[in-house]
Amino acid sequence: MNIYVGNLSYRMTDAELKEAFAPFGEIRRAKVVMDRETNRSKGFGFVEMDDDTAAQNAITELNGKEIGGRALRVNEARPRD
Repeated sequence: MNIYVGNLSYRMTDAELKEAFAPFGEIRRAKVVMDRETNRSKGFGFVEMDDDTAAQNAITELNGKEIGGRALRVNEARPRD
């Protein structure tokens, strides 16, 4: 399952994002989206997990949780248009 994570701290790294989701199960990939021109975080990212049950638990537990001084918005990622 691909999970959207919004309202991230602009200082959060891929490793820190992965660490936040690690207690819920195996992480295939964790990526903070960066601006191509400034190389700064855009404040959101994506986490991929193979186990849908673990991913759903992560969404439930982390949505609204404060990390890095910001309350995360976590939900299942919608396909790109």
